[in-house]
Amino acid sequence: MTRATAGSTLAGFLCPEGFAPPALRAIAQEARLLPEVGRAARHGFSSARQRRGAPYAGARPARVGQPVLLVPGFMAGDRSLAWMAHELRADGYRTHRSGITSNVGCTRSVLESLERRVEAVAIRRGSPVLLVGHSLGGMLARGLAGRRPDLVAGLVTLGSPVQAPGAHHRLLTVGVSTLTRLAAAGLPGVMAGDCVRGDCARAAFEATTAPLAPHVPWTAVYSRHDGVVDWRACTHPAAVGVEVTTSHCGMAVAPSVVEVVRTALAAACAPLRPVAATA
Repeated sequence: MTRATAGSTLAGFLCPEGFAPPALRAIAQEARLLPEVGRAARHGFSSARQRRGAPYAGARPARVGQPVLLVPGFMAGDRSLAWMAHELRADGYRTHRSGITSNVGCTRSVLESLERRVEAVAIRRGSPVLLVGHSLGGMLARGLAGRRPDLVAGLVTLGSPVQAPGAHHRLLTVGVSTLTRLAAAGLPGVMAGDCVRGDCARAAFEATTAPLAPHVPWTAVYSRHDGVVDWRACTHPAAVGVEVTTSHCGMAVAPSVVEVVRTALAAACAPLRPVAATA
């Protein structure tokens, strides 16, 4: 069974029974972002500088230069994950941008673009790619991992409501509604009504719930302090769930989340499969 989300903007199947959008007051949890950014600025850069002169004491990547592609969340761009990329590069990974300036486009089109991007990176580096996605970016990464397991070595989702994409705060629903109205008025490059309540929405949802190949490990990071999405939707029986105590937006910068990502990526690195160019 499904429950209808706020108004008629989103299809009911995007919020299955058992999940619900956070209460209006839950958005106050996102005030944690400011101190989270402060903590990252205070100790993150200094720890990265120390690692340049001494081996990192925690989990290390199985192979220097392993490619990692980071996918930003709804209405965000690659810059939102710049700090995460900086920390991973300090560990020896080769980080790659998704090419998304603002994640507001048709989910099916964005997924196709990501597939081309990951394929190009995998061929150039000669190995499958590790995916890290925040919020909507995690759902896109999850869909790509199911669709192209030959290109993906591992997956980490950060606050991504894969089980119920519609279980998000009403403020986000307003944003989605605004985008669909702009699309209806003729503005190109933004999600249309079909992306949130039609065939496109169903195809995207089915892609994020399709089974993953056994060789693609999935770590799902969630927080009970998430003020944007239902944290229960960010877990999944097929994933290794890791609870953190950050805000939703803070997952992109919080040092505790960076440590979780490091550990998950290191575990996914070995052994790696070569990727050959397609004909």
